Amino acid sequence: MEWRDDALILGARRHGESSVILEVMTRGHGRHLGLVRGGRSRRLRPILQPGNLVAAQWRARLEDHLGALTVEPLAARAAYFLDRAAALHGVVSLCALLRLLPERDPHEELFEMADAIAALFGDIHAEGAATMLARFELALLGALGFGLDLNSCALTGAKDDLAYVSPKSGRAVSRAAGAPWRDKLLLYPDFLQHESIVAEQADLIAAFRLTGYFLTRDVLKPRGVALPAARELYVGALLRVA
Repeated sequence: MEWRDDALILGARRHGESSVILEVMTRGHGRHLGLVRGGRSRRLRPILQPGNLVAAQWRARLEDHLGALTVEPLAARAAYFLDRAAALHGVVSLCALLRLLPERDPHEELFEMADAIAALFGDIHAEGAATMLARFELALLGALGFGLDLNSCALTGAKDDLAYVSPKSGRAVSRAAGAPWRDKLLLYPDFLQHESIVAEQADLIAAFRLTGYFLTRDVLKPRGVALPAARELYVGALLRVA
């Protein structure tokens, strides 16, 4: 068995004296593990850092084997994260969230989103990473089978002026219909509904509160885990800027 694919590095753990078991998110083969021989070498260690994009080749005798991975760098970004705390927290959180996906389950759209976010974190002049990360978390909920029903108001069926999300049902609620219960509802920022709208800091915080609530309730609590600490640090950095 063999395949070649673009891959986003999620992390590596030591295996033996010189090798590592590498975890990647690929475009066409989903989240994958593989043994990288010599992965702890001086040449490979900088390449096998979270957030880097590589060209990966996986080989195994049988499909269900761990297999061996070889990688070549395509976009080395990790060095740019080290002196920028928010970017480092953001990338670590992104990789942790990708680990929620089943192994070897292809999600090309999520790969494309994650790679674009990592590229933005790695560019000191780029903006919009937080906006894309919030949209990514919403898409991740859908991929995991817990997508929110955000197309129309749960109370009236209206499709316009949707302003809230019910924490109980995960359905959108219009501004007028939700007014009496607005203190009990989650905000549904406009930028999550329309890509042309620029997200303000307060909208980003509301978006991460929304996605964090449903990720915790539907995905993480049943597994007995919490949101990544890096995500909380990243949102905290947004709060300090706001």
